[in-house]
Amino acid sequence: MNRLFSTVAVALSLSLTSGIAVADEVDDGVRGLQAEWAIANYKTAENDKEAAFKALVDKAAALNAKYADRPEPKIWEAIIRAGYAGAMGGMSSMFNAMPQMEKGRDLLLEAEKIDANVMNGSVYTTLGSFYYMVPGGFVGFGDDDKAEAYLTKAIEIAPDDMDANYFAGDFWLEEKKYKKAIPYLEKVLSLPAVEGRPIYSEGRKGEAAAKLAIAKKKAH
Repeated sequence: MNRLFSTVAVALSLSLTSGIAVADEVDDGVRGLQAEWAIANYKTAENDKEAAFKALVDKAAALNAKYADRPEPKIWEAIIRAGYAGAMGGMSSMFNAMPQMEKGRDLLLEAEKIDANVMNGSVYTTLGSFYYMVPGGFVGFGDDDKAEAYLTKAIEIAPDDMDANYFAGDFWLEEKKYKKAIPYLEKVLSLPAVEGRPIYSEGRKGEAAAKLAIAKKKAH
């Protein structure tokens, strides 16, 4: 019995250690993607952004392929694909941007099935942003009602999340509901910087400040 117990204990220990190692690898990989995304989005010249995001898409897709059962790489591949789509210029934007957004949406829906609450509900924040930023009708899958529903879920899950508040505010700004936009954008500016993400925090707060100025001007 003692030998059997010992064998089982070792097996469990190895299993737990392996699980922790995988979690650490995923977390490290996602943190790397977050850092590179922030540099590409906020610190890279406009003419160089498309190439920077293209390279980053490949890294994100590789991490997702390696850990296909985890939602975090899917979320960040979707976010990066959206950045890539937004950075496309000229004729390429017409033909190539929408497939990137469609792929990103599908990745987010896959992540939702695994764990919708992971990373402060980023699945819902990102889906919401996709649905109001993408055109609707025959061009794309945009849908303002879906956008509002997803962004509302994101705020319910993480009321103090910087992105959840930023995109809720930006959505209402796009909807010309300026008074609704103001408190969300003000919330972004009141939040502390996200730990370990200084470039992102500074960049997002800068965007929120610019949007808030517009909302306040239009509200009067």
